Order: sequence, then C-alpha cells, then structure tokens
Amino acid sequence: MHADSAAQQVLLQVQAQDTHMDQLTHRARTLPVLESIAAAEARLADLASLLVAARTEVSDITREQARADTDVEQVRTRADRDRQRLDSGQINNPKELQALTQEIESLQRRQSELEDVELEVMERLEAAQRHLAELEAEEAAVQATLASDRADRDAQLAALGQESAAARAEREALVPQLPEDLVALYEKLRGTLGGVGAAELHQGRCEGCRLQINATELERLRAAEADEVLRCEECRRILVRTSRSGL
Repeated sequence: MHADSAAQQVLLQVQAQDTHMDQLTHRARTLPVLESIAAAEARLADLASLLVAARTEVSDITREQARADTDVEQVRTRADRDRQRLDSGQINNPKELQALTQEIESLQRRQSELEDVELEVMERLEAAQRHLAELEAEEAAVQATLASDRADRDAQLAALGQESAAARAEREALVPQLPEDLVALYEKLRGTLGGVGAAELHQGRCEGCRLQINATELERLRAAEADEVLRCEECRRILVRTSRSGL
C-alpha cells in the first residue's frame, strides 16, 4: 500500500486523537468518585434494612410499654379503690377487713413487680430509640455525601465529555485528508490491536509495541520509498516514519 508521506503524518494525528478519546473513556469509567458513590449506595441499602428493623423494634417495644403502663394502672386503680373502702370505715367485719388488707398488700407487691417490668421496658425503648436516631442521622449524612459525590461525578463527566467532543471534532477534520484504503487498514488494525493501529517509528523503535527494530529490518525500512506504507514486523501496526525515526 502507498500513501503520501504527509498523509501518513496525518494518520499519526488521527491516532493521537483516538488514543486521547480512549484515555478519556477510561478516565470516565475509573473516576475515584465512582468508588465513593458505590460505597455510599451500598451503605444506604444496608441502612434501609437496618432502619426497617430498628423502627419495627421501636414500634414493638412502644406497644409493650403501653401494655405495661396499662397493667400498672389497673393494679394501682384497684389498690386505690380497696384503700378507699378500707379508709371509709364502712367495713366492720374482721374477716372482711383482714381479707381486704391482704388484698391491698398483694396488689402493692404486684404493682411493684409491674413497675419493675415497666421500667425495664422503658429502658429498652430508650435504647431502641437512640439506636434508631443514630441510624437516621447516619442515613442523612450518607445521603448528603452521595448527593455531593454525584454532583462531582456529573461535573467531571461533563468536562471529560467536552474534551472528548473536541478530540472527535479534530479527528473528523483529519480523516477526510486520508486515502480510504489507508483508513480502512488503520481501523481494522485498531480494532484488533488494543486501539492502536498506527505508530511512529522513533529512534529505531516501534512506538506501538515498544520493541526495538533489528538492524536488518531497519535497512529495509531505510530503503523503502517515501510513500510506502510500512508495517512493524512484530506487531503489524502501520509504522510511520518521521524526522525522529533515526533512519
């Protein structure tokens, strides 16, 4: 294949723009902020489950406390009623007085037991509420961090997009200057060789595979016509001669 030496220089410029766009794509996929976003999203998913469990626990203990409060109130009300009967002086039967006194004492013991239960439930409820508040505070903090990270990501992607668009525009202006068969070969090689289809011959080394070219092959390249499209014998990329080729 033959192509004007100037066109081959343009091909290197096209390759430079393609490489630049590939690098920008890689940067967009590997932004450090993406890891932070993924971590925040994962933590929010965990917190969602933890919050459901914590709110359920608070709800369950709240109902338990309501039952404990009711039990204490019922016993207290009954004991107050019995004391009022005892204090009214209306009961004169000794056995009935003794039975009422014993019932009041029993109710007092029962009230004391229920109040202990009530206190224990109250302490558990306070602990559950503190835990829920901590989870809610963490969720709010993570959401704020996530919002900030997403805004940062969007800004970085926008900047990379603008840079990529400029490179693409430069490429599109260069390609029409090349022969179609050279472009076709370049695109084929680029698709199979990691995005690099053309490389500079620099000081006797192929900049595509980074291997030094042996003396015999250099002599062949040196003798080639200026418009001949050369290929690296190692990687088969288009090898473009420049003033720095060392020929």
